[in-house]
Amino acid sequence: MLILLPPSESKAADGDGPPLDVAGLSFPGLTKTRERVLTAVERLCAGREERARQVLGLSPGQVEEIARNRGLRTAPTLPASRLYTGVLYDNLDLATLDPDRTARSVLIFSGLWGALRVADSVPAYRLAMGVRLPRLGALAAVWRPVLTAALPADGLIVDMRSAPYAAAWRPEAVKVRVFREQNGRRTVVSHMAKATRGAVARDLLRNAADPATPEELVKTLADLGYAAELNGTDVDVITE
Repeated sequence: MLILLPPSESKAADGDGPPLDVAGLSFPGLTKTRERVLTAVERLCAGREERARQVLGLSPGQVEEIARNRGLRTAPTLPASRLYTGVLYDNLDLATLDPDRTARSVLIFSGLWGALRVADSVPAYRLAMGVRLPRLGALAAVWRPVLTAALPADGLIVDMRSAPYAAAWRPEAVKVRVFREQNGRRTVVSHMAKATRGAVARDLLRNAADPATPEELVKTLADLGYAAELNGTDVDVITE
């Protein structure tokens, strides 16, 4: 089983590792594209601040992210397992899970790096997959062919990514959707969905679950205490 996760907008800033080694990251087939995207980000952030802010989708109060992007090659790094914060990662709590299992079973997608294993060390950055970079264009389109060639697509793939990151790699996968049910009516609540996906991923990893089919995934989730049902190729998790 392979679990696909989005990154988080919020990131830890307490890196203490050596400077970035792009060639040392997982999936060497992504190295050239990582360098292209990194160079484009550096060039953008070295130019006019207002233009960089608009391209990156930043508010006036987030201009420090531009300076951070200018120093990516020399900034201290930290493992992806510590870098990403926010509600999904708070509920996942990677630091308390078996590192060998998470190394095998988790992929974190990124507008800057394409995809990372949890042990890959990178600096804090700001670049969403929905960005269109000057000279490169839409990042999902830039990443799609190289991710398709580089990433493993064997076994059951459990997709917990948001739409922009799902657009960058489209394997045959089971998408996990989260709904809240009250008085017989189901609605999507984004904050709760993130928390639930983090909890589901944690329970699957902590219990060494290895379902081979969508049907087995639904049964596994039921055994773990979730209300889950198969809806076509999606698995719907229902909360109250």
